[in-house]
Amino acid sequence: MPSDRTTSFSTAAATMPRRSRARLGLGVLTRSPGITRRHVQVALGLLWLLDGVLQAQSFMWTRAFATQVIAPVGQGQPGFVSGPIHSVSTVIAAHPVVWNLPSVGIQLLIGIGLLVRRTARPALAVSIVWALAVWYLAEGLAGLGSGHASMINGAPGSALVYAVLAAAAWPRRDSSREGPAPWLRYAWAVLWVGAAIFQALPGQNTGTAVAGALTGGASGAPGWLASLENSAGAWAGNHGLLLVVVLVVAEALIGIGALARTTRTPSVALGLALTLAFWVLGQDLGQLYTGQATDPNSGPLIALMAIALLAGAGGVRARHSG
Repeated sequence: MPSDRTTSFSTAAATMPRRSRARLGLGVLTRSPGITRRHVQVALGLLWLLDGVLQAQSFMWTRAFATQVIAPVGQGQPGFVSGPIHSVSTVIAAHPVVWNLPSVGIQLLIGIGLLVRRTARPALAVSIVWALAVWYLAEGLAGLGSGHASMINGAPGSALVYAVLAAAAWPRRDSSREGPAPWLRYAWAVLWVGAAIFQALPGQNTGTAVAGALTGGASGAPGWLASLENSAGAWAGNHGLLLVVVLVVAEALIGIGALARTTRTPSVALGLALTLAFWVLGQDLGQLYTGQATDPNSGPLIALMAIALLAGAGGVRARHSG
């Protein structure tokens, strides 16, 4: 049995400040996040490098990039969105090579900057500014202003998610030990509850609308993907009301469930599964096979957010000092 002196020492040690206990060589429990800010920075860096390579495809150096990719996103949008997009597309169409060269360079430099620890902070800052500019002037707020945006097709836009993840991965004391910003779960909740609201709006709350979202890119997709999308679209068209109700409820619960510790893991896991399904069926794998994709769409970015939330809590480990 422990002596009274040992018991008194243990009791006193338990009440000591953490730093004092460490000096005494006592075990200190610390939380080790499974996904750190540095991990997110590296993942974002790789995605930015992919975007830079995609932006360097031959199609992007032509006038068609401005007229066929950028200009259409302003259609059906409010004037404060369609006006700037029209101006940007007109300017780029006039000198496509001149404007595409810095676009490629900036994205490649952001990617390289994020992979190098010393330059991660300025690279994150540049990525946030660039992503928000792209989200507004090239993605047209992903159609949010029109009221017809859907997560199935990539809302709220990959560029916006880039900016959110960059802010969540902003380095503080030690990015290799600290998990993403705690507020990321609130961003997740806003993302999914917003998706539920948009899915319930008129024009999107029917089986026909969901089927159209699923099959919109089937004509240019590889045979296996087109077949999969057409089958999913046919099923959606025959189960309209039920499917919309399930989608709206599921998206709302995925968002709200992430706010509570007890329901966070199943909610985010379900969100990850649904995100991957949307990326395959609705976003056509980002249409990377077309030669006209500028990024892999929002699916991989939202999946990265889910992984950060699932693993960011980490586990508790003992650290001994002395």
